[in-house]
Parts: sequence; C-alpha cells; structure tokens
Amino acid sequence: MSVVRGQTVDQRTERPVPGTPCWVSLMADDLAASQEFYGRLFGWEFRPGPEQLGPYARALLDGRVVAGIGRMPEGQPLPVAWTPYLAADDVDETAGTVRHCGGTVGVGPLDAEDAGRMALAADPSGAIFGIWQGREHQGAAVEGVPGSVLWNELVTRETAGVLPFYRTAFGFDAEREEAAEDAATLLLGGRPVASVLGVGQALGELGAAHWHTHFAVEDVDETVNRVIELGGRVQRPPRDGTHGRTATVADPSGAVFTVARPDAAA
Repeated sequence: MSVVRGQTVDQRTERPVPGTPCWVSLMADDLAASQEFYGRLFGWEFRPGPEQLGPYARALLDGRVVAGIGRMPEGQPLPVAWTPYLAADDVDETAGTVRHCGGTVGVGPLDAEDAGRMALAADPSGAIFGIWQGREHQGAAVEGVPGSVLWNELVTRETAGVLPFYRTAFGFDAEREEAAEDAATLLLGGRPVASVLGVGQALGELGAAHWHTHFAVEDVDETVNRVIELGGRVQRPPRDGTHGRTATVADPSGAVFTVARPDAAA
C-alpha cells in the first residue's frame, strides 16, 4: 500500500512492499502530554504498544492504528521528531545493506515483542529513519484520510547525495519533479511512496537532514488554530501549493510536521 498525494488509500491488509514507508513514530520527553496534544488535534485514541525502548502507545483513528508515540529512552537520546519506518522482509539483512551503503544503524535490530522486528538507522546525510519487519503488526492500517499520515519527505542538502543510497538499500526508483529545482519522487513498482527535497545552503536553517511527515486534515487553517490553542507553534503559515493547501507546525515538545489538505486533482 502506498499514498498517492491527493488520494485516499484503503486499510492495509497484507505485508507492505519492502521500502514502503509503513509507520511513523514519535519519541517524546512527556508521553502523556504528547498523547493529550495529538488526541485533541487529530482525534486519536491510544492503546499500549511494544516497549522495547520504553513506554510506548499506538494511536488509533476510528479504531485503526495510524502512528506511535513513545517516551524518550534514558541514556539513548533521539531527536524529538516524527520518524518514518521503511518496510523490510528481513530487517537484519537490510541493516547490513544500510551499513554497506554508507549509512549507520544506531539501534537494533531488535524484537518489538510479537509485533515485529525493528532498527533505527541514518542515511549518509544523517537523516534518521526506521526499518520495520512486521509480524503481528504490519504498520498503519489506514493512510491518506484526515488524522492519518499523508506523505513522508526527506529534506536534505542535495538529492544527488542520497538517492544512490536509497536506490541500493531499498530499491527505490527516482523521478525528478519539475516544480522544484532539486526534488525527486521515490517510487516502488512505479508507485510514488515518498519524496526527497534538496534545499542547498538553507539546510543550515533547518538544523540537519531529516525525514518530514505530512498529516492529512480536513481544514488546514482550522487545524493550525487548534495547534496554537493546544500549545504548539506555527513554523510556516497555511498556503496553497502544487499538492494542495499546507502548513508546517510544531507540537509543544518541538516535533515539527506538516498538515495538508490534499488537492483532489493533484
């Protein structure tokens, strides 16, 4: 299953194609506060999940799992950021390929109880992502509907520096985007699953190379006002673009994400 911008996808019923972004997870300093924020923002409910890195909860939208939030592990600090997990048939083999291609593996591979097996890695530019080999849990049950993940984008200095890595490690093809100077869509079997944006020297203003998650919402402007009411902040106000209306915000813990109302014609 993959997300096509501007389209809704059905519930995941089988193992995702290797390389597909299948899950997003946030490691936060205050788990309860993060649950409160996202529960009120997106209408999520929560139930306990695997605790291989500490307390962890799965977010449910209308009874279907859409994301995860965990407490930052002591002694092993991770960025307070939404992190996508890429599907793998064999996480140990994929982790080995990541290392061979110039990436690093910082956590795992390790078992997440009966749910699956995981690792946390970084590409050669330093952008962190997860690798997920599902067992009982294959990933998000629904994507592309309001309150769920719409899209994941890698923000880096230049696309040429990372595309060979993702092509070799995960089998992505890349298609250049005409609307941006340095951008590409990542495809698996001809289907778009993620994108890469090269921002050049502007990367310094954004901190470092990173994966960035977009969540679908019904009304971007209303959602932004809600973010502010709940203690978050606005990084980029609502605006219309190639793929619909979007805004970039941060939750009270500093995790940055985009909310988007996809253009049905996109």
